[in-house]
Amino acid sequence: MNYSTKISERLWNSPDRGELESKREQTFIDDIVQKSHIEKELLSNLNGIKTVFDGGAGSGRFSILLAKHGCKVTHFDISQPMLDKAYELAEREGVLSNITFVKGMLEDLSDLNDKSFDLVMSFDSPISYTYPDQESVIYNLIRLAKKKIMISVTSRLGSLPYFANPIQKNQFILDENCDDAWVKWCLDNKEKAISNFKFNKAICEEMLNRGMVGNGEEETKDYKSGKTPWPITYSFMPDELRCILEGYGVRNISLAGPGAYARTIPNELLVNIMNDLTQRADFLNFCHEYDSNPFVCGMGKDNLFAKGDISDE
Repeated sequence: MNYSTKISERLWNSPDRGELESKREQTFIDDIVQKSHIEKELLSNLNGIKTVFDGGAGSGRFSILLAKHGCKVTHFDISQPMLDKAYELAEREGVLSNITFVKGMLEDLSDLNDKSFDLVMSFDSPISYTYPDQESVIYNLIRLAKKKIMISVTSRLGSLPYFANPIQKNQFILDENCDDAWVKWCLDNKEKAISNFKFNKAICEEMLNRGMVGNGEEETKDYKSGKTPWPITYSFMPDELRCILEGYGVRNISLAGPGAYARTIPNELLVNIMNDLTQRADFLNFCHEYDSNPFVCGMGKDNLFAKGDISDE
């Protein structure tokens, strides 16, 4: 097991991960936009889909959704707290009979047979946390799919604005008075983040050219000292992801950048929109339309979304 996998395993197995993951749409507007985009894609592509593999399924946001629509879902995740939370939520929704929970790593799908599932999906960038094995992970996810594949990975172009905006998450706080620890940290550290910021062109260019900064040495060092760093992350360019998918036989590929439209709007207006049910529905529908335009797909907030059909050859 490489250190990228070890770091991911430690992070996602922290005791509070399942609970935090399950509340993201109650906390941050960018998560609402991204999850809404994926939900729309899933629900409009369920014709003929009976079996589903959800790789890096987290607390069950989409495995439970599809189970409620009658699909038989294999919920696969590296984190026991995530699996426990997903089980709790699935039980609450009455869909336990439609979900099989499996603990495992995306880097090892060898126990699963080719074309075992009508739809294979993996959302919110677990593929990007498997560096340097991200391409082989994509290959194996495609190998499992019989009809369709849908994934989201870390977006290189979408991530680069973070390097010039240390308070980017503040834009998407839904309720500044909530008790979420991350929200409080963002608010408490806003002024310090601004005053300490210095633009670093060299780091931006490294990210643009390589898809990551550094080689994982700092994260590995932190891991060895007992800390829990963010996983080593590889970010994809849109044409790169398309070429990988095409190379493994995926056809009719579409890319999108969930969050591209929302990131242009200030927090005050986003909050107003989210708190009005009519505006919210219209806004999320338009975001889906705008963010699906190929000319903005690289500028999604965090993730680059891709879907395609599996070749019969």
